Amino acid sequence: MSTISDNRADRTSLLRWISDEYHDLNGTHHDVLKASPSPLEFSRLVHISRPVLMKNCEAPDALSRWSDSYLIDKMGDAGISVAVTPNGRADAVTVDANGQQYFAEPYVQTMSMSNFLATLSSGKSRSRDEIYYLQSQNGNMYRSSYFDLHAENEPSEFEALREDVPSEISWCSEALDRPPDAVNLWIGDGASVTSIHSDPYENIYTVVRGAKHFTLLPPTAGWCLKERVYPHATYMRSPGTNALILKPSSSEVPGVRWSSVKDPTVPGSLPPEAHPIHITVNAGETLYLPAGWWHFVRQSEITIALNYWYDMESRGTAWVWLNMLRGLEPPPPGNDEDYVAEQSDKHFELYQ
Repeated sequence: MSTISDNRADRTSLLRWISDEYHDLNGTHHDVLKASPSPLEFSRLVHISRPVLMKNCEAPDALSRWSDSYLIDKMGDAGISVAVTPNGRADAVTVDANGQQYFAEPYVQTMSMSNFLATLSSGKSRSRDEIYYLQSQNGNMYRSSYFDLHAENEPSEFEALREDVPSEISWCSEALDRPPDAVNLWIGDGASVTSIHSDPYENIYTVVRGAKHFTLLPPTAGWCLKERVYPHATYMRSPGTNALILKPSSSEVPGVRWSSVKDPTVPGSLPPEAHPIHITVNAGETLYLPAGWWHFVRQSEITIALNYWYDMESRGTAWVWLNMLRGLEPPPPGNDEDYVAEQSDKHFELYQ
């Protein structure tokens, strides 16, 4: 008679076999296109579901216009929402002073574009105990309601920059038969890191200035990213010192399912069966990142980027398949003493 342990070993062996088969067929190769794809070509890329680097795509006006002085002039004194953390890891697993692990969301500070860029340019974001990153991930350029309402006056913190940024990508919208769910602006420097996660979106990611360094893993490698369920917390300002402190959320807030691998680029952090793909996206280049692909992102300098999130197709087997590849049993708690009563897929919820 098989035991629970045997069954768990069998499930892990099955996921390893799927991962090995996928790697044997695909390797770590990624295609490079010299121009934007047609809608038909892009639909084929979505079907294959492999990352593609695109060069010489039709560039938004942002590419030629967005100097610091231009951004400051256009935005004026308007307030923008900036993520602030002590370690540059917003929306990531963090250990508090007592050794307890939490999924920590950043403190959100409202500041002007001028003050934000001055902080990055002066290097204060690296030298201080606070790291600033514009990464609100809520459709800060365009939300889905912009298309639902057919209203060009749908509010945005970056209304003044919309004339430089198209609301959708024609070949992508035509291929997927839908507008984007969100269009986001990202601005940060080398002190900020995006922890490894996956999204249920077809992601079109364009770098405007600087360069983004992506470490990618296919959905078949989800089993080796050691997902756990962590209690939720948020950085707040201390009333007395104004310093950042980590405040755990109430027990009513569901735990967050997240990878326990903090940096997949560190040797030994992944098992030998994992074969990451490394892609650098430079200014003027665009990355197609398929739904369900795991990604860890760095930048080595001040970098500005735009991304378009298109909902993945939930009909058929794709959604079920992606969830299965994340593991065939519920993930364990992130802390031994945690009781996992319920959980949320934070990387599915953050962007809704």
